[in-house]
Amino acid sequence: MIYGKNMKKNRKDEKKVIDIEVNEKEEIKAEEKAKNGDEPQVDSNERIAELEKKNEELNDRLIRRLAEFENYKKRTDVEKEELFKYAAQSFILKTLAVHEDLQRSLAHIDDENIDALKQGLKLVADKFTQILTEQGVTKIDAMGKEFDHEYHEALLQQPSNDFPVNTVLSVVESGYMYKDKVLKHAKVIVSREVEEEVTEENNSEE
Repeated sequence: MIYGKNMKKNRKDEKKVIDIEVNEKEEIKAEEKAKNGDEPQVDSNERIAELEKKNEELNDRLIRRLAEFENYKKRTDVEKEELFKYAAQSFILKTLAVHEDLQRSLAHIDDENIDALKQGLKLVADKFTQILTEQGVTKIDAMGKEFDHEYHEALLQQPSNDFPVNTVLSVVESGYMYKDKVLKHAKVIVSREVEEEVTEENNSEE
């Protein structure tokens, strides 16, 4: 009987030990679960804070870049305005020299030095032509050429048997090119076909 009682007592003690171990394991699992549940929360908060900080840094950097671009744009706008405003400065300085030469020539006009005046004016004209050429301005060679509306402006047509139809017979005002652009069309007189009636009348009169 004593042995049976001891067996029962031992079984109860073993059961208590097992229950205690199970409870301890469950408590450990619960603690680990709670711990693991908190850590992601902490990590995500830190991540959010880090992203917000980077976002602020990017915003600050963007604002600085925008400010720098606005300042650069203002500077370039001012420089562009000055460039267009004074674009002809170099050309004007060169033409002033021609203007002064003309003034000196006009100041020395008298009846006794007509030939010298002609020579002086020719020198001034050549000097001015050279300045225009250096700037890319050239005269359109129109005389005797076929009429081309890209370069010529016909003031009138004149009958002619000596030249083909639509040939430039004379240049009333010269035209000029600025590099590859027409600066001023040449004003010209263009040949046209002689009417047959006029030809027959002339033949009958002869």
